[in-house]
Amino acid sequence: MILTPLHQADRYLPALPGLAEALAWLRGFDPAIPDGRHPIDGDRVFALVSSYATSPSTEKRFEAHRRHADVQWIASGAERILYLPAEGLAIAEPYSDQSDVVFFEEPKVSSSLLLSPGDAALFFPEDAHKPGCMAGARHEIRKVVVKIRL
Repeated sequence: MILTPLHQADRYLPALPGLAEALAWLRGFDPAIPDGRHPIDGDRVFALVSSYATSPSTEKRFEAHRRHADVQWIASGAERILYLPAEGLAIAEPYSDQSDVVFFEEPKVSSSLLLSPGDAALFFPEDAHKPGCMAGARHEIRKVVVKIRL
């Protein structure tokens, strides 16, 4: 897991092929773009744009992916993402190859990341994460998750 302001994210380019395309797309983000899926490099790199209100962490679930890394970027609002290594977590819902996601039981402890506008968090398959959590209060956010095929 990596948390960084978008303007400092280039230092992580060697860690992930496709990250350069993801960062370039995020840096050119048009706030008028509609919610939904937007291709960047076909199915290899694509963006999921969404607008929603954050919720209490008790209403969210820990997840991880096998085929994709996530670059989660906040355009507006604030969001808390809970995080911990996926290894050893109890599985609540088995991995779905179709949706590339596995859900985990709630662990006893986890770390908390605060994402504000311009912040990006990079999650790899070994990183369980619980996005969409309130940061002190509910926030209306605009968020982009860029999926990079591994």
